[in-house]
Amino acid sequence: MIRNHTSFLIEWLNSRKRKPLVIRGARQVGKTWLIRDLAHSQGWQLIELNFEKRPTLETLFSSNDPKEILTNISASIGQKIEPQRAILFLDEIQVVPRLLEKLRWFAEDMPELAVLAAGSLLDFTLAKHEFSMPVGRISYMYLEPFSFEEFLDAIGQNELRSYLQNYDLNLKIPEAIHSQLIKFIKEYLVVGGMPAAVSSWASQSDPQTVNQIQFDLLTTYRDDFAKYSGRLNIERLEEIMSSVPRQLGNKFVYRNANSEVNIPPLKQALDLLCKAKVCHRIIDTAANGLPLDAEADEKFLKVIMLDCGLCSASLGLALHQIVGLSELSMINNGGMAEQLVGQLLRTILPAYIPPSLYYWQRKKKGSVAEVDYIIQHENQVIPLEVKAGSTGTLKSLQQFMIEKKKAVAVRINSDFPSLCTVNTKDHAGTNFEYKLLSIPFYLIGQLHRLINHVLA
Repeated sequence: MIRNHTSFLIEWLNSRKRKPLVIRGARQVGKTWLIRDLAHSQGWQLIELNFEKRPTLETLFSSNDPKEILTNISASIGQKIEPQRAILFLDEIQVVPRLLEKLRWFAEDMPELAVLAAGSLLDFTLAKHEFSMPVGRISYMYLEPFSFEEFLDAIGQNELRSYLQNYDLNLKIPEAIHSQLIKFIKEYLVVGGMPAAVSSWASQSDPQTVNQIQFDLLTTYRDDFAKYSGRLNIERLEEIMSSVPRQLGNKFVYRNANSEVNIPPLKQALDLLCKAKVCHRIIDTAANGLPLDAEADEKFLKVIMLDCGLCSASLGLALHQIVGLSELSMINNGGMAEQLVGQLLRTILPAYIPPSLYYWQRKKKGSVAEVDYIIQHENQVIPLEVKAGSTGTLKSLQQFMIEKKKAVAVRINSDFPSLCTVNTKDHAGTNFEYKLLSIPFYLIGQLHRLINHVLA
């Protein structure tokens, strides 16, 4: 299976300015596989140390001298290590967090050795570290579940992926291809992007086997609760995790998770699940300029899950139920469409940028205007409205464009791509126009390229 981040890793491996790289992502998104594949494809020696399986390996790093550390590792594994053609992979490094501090010595004293670190619950370590982080001496890479285009590759639809990557807004997509891609986006909605589920679907195409894998993954995440819950009652984590799929597309209300407990422990539970990357916040922003986070208001948020497949499993949705539907709006009142878009938006950022999601709402009294997602495109703020069907009004999007005077807006739905100019009037009666780019769900991976085409 080919991952988009492989090219980023190869570029990192061959860079003269390479620093130790820390890979961040949820459990089971493919971090270990990606590194093993990198070493194999490039013909480099892989030295893999898993600190969860063997915590005593930490003792090999008692020195701050990389040469001495490498001598210890070589003796322990019974292999000679040539730093110029070796990758040292420190897996599950959150078990021994102080080793992150050692990365500075590899950056300074042995830059010829490629050093990678990863850990499923690494964000807890980074949030609470009690040691000196090697600021400026390490790089980060963020890994998400499979994107839709990676999913197409995995199931053998390489030509369809190539078609999307070369699609031009001046071209008309034939009905046959559009129907195929809508069919596959519905498959993706249920199978999701977790590597184990994708691999199973690619090899067996058995919905029941995929469903079993998804429930096993959900159980794995629940088993992790004890590792990071601290004094928090694990029941609160379970309540929030179960509530997120039910509240998709709406402002997240803690009381809907459990109306009989106080808000603070429920809020803490969501914080922990987001640190574990099992869930992701979509935060309200005023969207007057960049960065979007500068005007974020965390009192107002929506929440999606890590993966649409896990979300579908939690909701009891089966593939035959979804494939037979003409519109995604019929699934969970359109909430799954927002889950799908949010998940895919997180996959189109460069690998070194931490993914984050924002939306906009008009806070004036009596207003109900809300735009599903706000994204940054280069130096511009772009509103993005999700319409689960092929049609739907755009009152909130229109309100946003009038207030903010932006040049481009995006609508995502099940229809064919289109580009039009919208003429309207602002509150003062002055004429105002903007470009409306409409794209189907399956073109989200090409969103920034298509926006560039509109702005050209």
